[in-house]
Amino acid sequence: MVYWKIEYPTRHRLTHDACLMIHSMASAFTHQLTSVALLLLLLYFPPISESNNLFCDAGSEYGGLQCGIQSSSSSSAKILIKGGTVVNAHHQQIADVYVEDGIVVAVQPNINVGDDVKVLDATGKFVMPGGIDPHTHLAMEFMGSETIDDFFSGQAAALAGGTTMHIDFVIPINGSLTAGFEAYEKKAKNSCMDYGFHMAITKWDEVVSDEMEVMVKEKGINSFKFFMAYKGSFMINDELLIEGFKRCKSLGALAMVHAENGDAVFEGQKRMIELGINGPEGHALSRPPLLEGEATARAIRLAEFVNTPLYVVHVMSVDAMEEIAKARKAGQRVIGEPVVSGLVLDDSWLWHSDFVTAAKYVMSPPIRASGHNKALQAALATGILQLVGTDHCAFNSTQKAFGIDDFRKIPNGVNGIEERMHLVWDTMVESGQISVTDYVRLTSTECARIFNVYPRKGAILVGSDADIIILNPNSSFEITARSHHSRLDTNVYEGRRVKGKVEVTIAGGRVVWENDELKVVPGSGKYIEMHPFNYLFHGLDKADAKYLSSLQAPVKHLKSST
Repeated sequence: MVYWKIEYPTRHRLTHDACLMIHSMASAFTHQLTSVALLLLLLYFPPISESNNLFCDAGSEYGGLQCGIQSSSSSSAKILIKGGTVVNAHHQQIADVYVEDGIVVAVQPNINVGDDVKVLDATGKFVMPGGIDPHTHLAMEFMGSETIDDFFSGQAAALAGGTTMHIDFVIPINGSLTAGFEAYEKKAKNSCMDYGFHMAITKWDEVVSDEMEVMVKEKGINSFKFFMAYKGSFMINDELLIEGFKRCKSLGALAMVHAENGDAVFEGQKRMIELGINGPEGHALSRPPLLEGEATARAIRLAEFVNTPLYVVHVMSVDAMEEIAKARKAGQRVIGEPVVSGLVLDDSWLWHSDFVTAAKYVMSPPIRASGHNKALQAALATGILQLVGTDHCAFNSTQKAFGIDDFRKIPNGVNGIEERMHLVWDTMVESGQISVTDYVRLTSTECARIFNVYPRKGAILVGSDADIIILNPNSSFEITARSHHSRLDTNVYEGRRVKGKVEVTIAGGRVVWENDELKVVPGSGKYIEMHPFNYLFHGLDKADAKYLSSLQAPVKHLKSST
């Protein structure tokens, strides 16, 4: 078995003067840097750190390339995890876990095995299902660039952080779902962990409606995302939203929304430019929380009108959270997904005087002012919000510099695929806001249930896939771009010290992260088909019948005679 040993490239950081230099070059080339220019720029700027690590990409160089044959027992088909506290969303117990051929075979105390089994001692540690990230963008083409992490580097980073499955968003090509799906199949060919797909809807006609059925019935997609923002590119109007919601309901697919009022955001952007506010702070100022709240309320009401479940992605503000809380209290089936950046960061960094520092925090909806994060944590702890994603959408300093004098051109996105599990543990468990079983539910099990892959994923039960992590609650480490596994040259959580560390990651029955070393196999990741009609659809037919019987219509009107 050939393994690719992941280590880091020498990284480069752009200073403010360097960014101005990029801008000058970009202007000369009509704001489009060629790939040659980008390479020269990256070679020019001095490294911020030297690392022992070199990044190994499957068949292509990134930085230095050092790949080798690993004869380690990471390839073992038989693994015994001994003496740990095994945690599921509903229960925890001290037990052993025996894995064979990628499947959990037994969960019980005192399992005895032969000499051909790899044994991992988990005494004093938590043994939990691998994380499932419901919201990522790997190898995504957006705002004139492409995210720096592809399906290999992004997944390698995820595994180092304890995430063993993610669900990425397929972006249609010229509106075509089929073309988009085929393109993402190719993007994912070097995957090193399991993954699934959501599908975005960016236009509407009968062809798209028919393609949605194909995606659900033949391609294993059970969710469709509608952008209420990004006017002029991804944004759809209310008419399309209603049609899309109706089609989702008929197919048993979950409707998802990026909830910001795109028309108002467009106006807000113009207002900031007119005021001479061109920097990253203009991004946050142009799309305030009330616009996220308005769009969230509108999407919720339209979903109620159609009577279909709704999933609100990256809930970033109190405004949006309160709309979700109100709807859920009224009995509506609404899922709210905060992302880790919104839970632990605030927007003060967007006002930093160094452009590179400020620009790395630009994402949409924006990271909000201090106070929103604490409110989102409380909502997560009390069940108003149901699971945690990342919206991992990584653009490096060179790419972010496209917007050096116009925040509208800064590619939107931050990292998080590697940091999510650690940050949720440190922020929510260590603070006493949630229990260990809650942690499993929020980072793994609920996602598996929502997207219909439970209990294959999201659990350590007999018959489940052997996607497992061992977390040491007493170990601490510092998050830094020098040591993370993303190709990104920055990290929005830079310098943050967290308690609780994933020491072992098992994916598909293979040890892929141990002793701070990754051993990943390009092409070993599997595409996980996700079937329609999850638990949120149960009983909708009865609600529809009740609605129809309540109409007391049509009325047979008597025609008066004259």
